[in-house]
Amino acid sequence: MLSSYRQIFAPPGTLAFSLSGFIARMPISMTGIGILTMLSELRGSYGLAAGVSGTMAGAAAVLGPVVSWLVDRHGQRRVTLPATAVTVLAAIGLLLCARSGAPTWTLFVCAFGMGVMPSTGSMVRARWAHLYNGSPPKLHTAYSFEAVVDEVCFIIGPILSITLATSVFPEAGVMMAGVFLTVGVLLFTSQRRTEPPVHPAEHHAGGPAILSGGLQVLVVTFVATGAVFSSVEVVTLAFAKEQGHEGITGLILAVYALGSCLAGVIFGTLKLKGSMATRFPAGAAVMAVSMVPLLLVGELVHGVGALFAISGALFVAGFAISPTLITAMALVERLIPAAKLTEGMTWTTTGLALGVALGSAVAGLVVDAEGAAAGYWVPLAAATFGMVVAVAGLPRLRSGLATAEA
Repeated sequence: MLSSYRQIFAPPGTLAFSLSGFIARMPISMTGIGILTMLSELRGSYGLAAGVSGTMAGAAAVLGPVVSWLVDRHGQRRVTLPATAVTVLAAIGLLLCARSGAPTWTLFVCAFGMGVMPSTGSMVRARWAHLYNGSPPKLHTAYSFEAVVDEVCFIIGPILSITLATSVFPEAGVMMAGVFLTVGVLLFTSQRRTEPPVHPAEHHAGGPAILSGGLQVLVVTFVATGAVFSSVEVVTLAFAKEQGHEGITGLILAVYALGSCLAGVIFGTLKLKGSMATRFPAGAAVMAVSMVPLLLVGELVHGVGALFAISGALFVAGFAISPTLITAMALVERLIPAAKLTEGMTWTTTGLALGVALGSAVAGLVVDAEGAAAGYWVPLAAATFGMVVAVAGLPRLRSGLATAEA
């Protein structure tokens, strides 16, 4: 198993850009929860905190693909450094406005400015795609490794951000996210020899990457997947609170991520056959089926035993995540021309972010109205929708692959 991963890191510079990319990705999981914790402490309003955090997420959904579009046309270093500078300045502004008691509107302006944060994960994957363009097995392993890195970010980041904000000072979580972003981007962009070349202008013809029918299928499915992630978090928090054990929610959700991490590590070593276009809806279907046990446990089991049962169900459900996301990224690499690859991958991240916002909102409404156990209908419904979209979009995926390979 380890030999597969040793092979992808054999070329010089691969470990450096992947490790620095990991550091630069940490803010993605730290910033939103950091803003929530900071403003709830300094301003005493969860509504305001959620609004400011949501503004940043919405800005990232709009501006993220634009930044990546510029990266594809002008190069990673040339665009990422100024985008990072704007993000850090906006973050500093947010911290100062929050601490000084500045007017509420200034918080939203600064949060919007933070939306230009570059998508380092997309740029890391673009480097892997450039390096292993002629070796699909190695690219598959590289994408699997990066999926595991993403999971680690989302396990460590929120815990670190909340711990800093609650035990040091309220701004500490967001401040540390800014440090990670600055250091990570500086290290990442210094790796010049592995940076993909900028393609000639004629390679960018045909409009934005999102015009690809296959990519549209993937993005909509990612919206559903993001809704699954966030709704599971919200409902599990509420369910644990109902059982009187809210404090162990982080551990329960970490088990969910652990299942995905293990699946990603194993999936990366497999020598897969068959069409990725077929494999993707199959993964989406497994993800939908894996939500059923959560609903059953929530409805039928109570007390401490329910939390153990939920943990077990989440661990199993986690095994469907990484393989599906890895296959999706591999499909983006095949469907989208190399000249637009960073933009294409960022669109999937945008879909995921939109789904996260939608899923948490709907889950909160359902939990308030019907209770935590009923809330597990939300991830089941979202996953089922994702499965339907993936299956219905199979002709588009096949057509896109056929066109790309022609």
